[in-house]
Amino acid sequence: MQQDHLDGKVQAFREALSRGRRIVVLAGAGLSAASGVPTFRGKGGVWRKHDALSLSTPAAFIGNPSRIWQFHHFLRETMFKALPNPAHVALARFTLPQLRHRLAPGSKFTLITQNIDGLDRRAIEQIYAESGLPSPLSESGAAGTGEPVLIEMHGHIGGVLCTNYECRYRELDLSSPICPALAGTELLVEGKEPEEPQSKQNKGSKRSAAEARAWAEARLAGLKPGGNTDATDPDIPLEKLPRCRKCGALARPDVVWFTEVPQRIDEVMRIVEEADVCIVVGTSAVVHPAATFSAKVKEHGGTVAVFNVEPGKRDSMADFVFLGPCEELLPRVLAVEK
Repeated sequence: MQQDHLDGKVQAFREALSRGRRIVVLAGAGLSAASGVPTFRGKGGVWRKHDALSLSTPAAFIGNPSRIWQFHHFLRETMFKALPNPAHVALARFTLPQLRHRLAPGSKFTLITQNIDGLDRRAIEQIYAESGLPSPLSESGAAGTGEPVLIEMHGHIGGVLCTNYECRYRELDLSSPICPALAGTELLVEGKEPEEPQSKQNKGSKRSAAEARAWAEARLAGLKPGGNTDATDPDIPLEKLPRCRKCGALARPDVVWFTEVPQRIDEVMRIVEEADVCIVVGTSAVVHPAATFSAKVKEHGGTVAVFNVEPGKRDSMADFVFLGPCEELLPRVLAVEK
């Protein structure tokens, strides 16, 4: 009986999908769970002895670029070793117009991912290569339609961005390690309790944007190793950390940290405004601006479907809710014969 109910829901969703002309997917960490990618959210979100979320802010990088680069080097090495799972592959196949149009004739499609692991990108490139087609993730980022197939709104773990505001050169660097000084530091991992959060910082006089930028540049230019002798949390001299290939200044991971604006946000919002089908995969979508996506689609009469392992606060606005592992449900719901 339960199987019959699922079959009926899948069929109803596929009928709604067939009427879609602008389909958008919002993907989160749950999409990559079966690939073994760590999320560092909730209980156990500790890297070495640090609360991992506290290592994902611009202020953390300015305060200790050595530690933040080591954390992101750990993420790079972990994510580079991960492989796309069947859910990534199902979405990648759905980007192929000749396959997608069998389910949704004449439709356009964009996958907007909050993940920085690059697995969506790798799955898409793999599927296009197997199909004998050029990658749609070239400089134009479009597959003959003028529309992007993939937007990594929080960046890519392999991305590198110059901290020199007069340069701001960015590139995708998939070398492993990205610099010799970081080699092996990914193995220095301990499960200690996180440090006490700095919740009582001075909230008095605030710097202007110009003053904050000047302070940050001075901090990065003049930072010296702190002399930390903790073998599990070493200091790497600033000059040995990744540098900008263009101007030689200190580089930072080109990912979106807390308090920063998502990448290509204007393009993302335009696509969401135009969408008539929104598929939310592996995310509770409670963080803005992603929290508004399904609501915007519903506002103009669109269809919303949610795929997640557990119920979420925003499921009530969805037309379809599929609970279970994404790597099992998506291949079934989006199944298209070659």
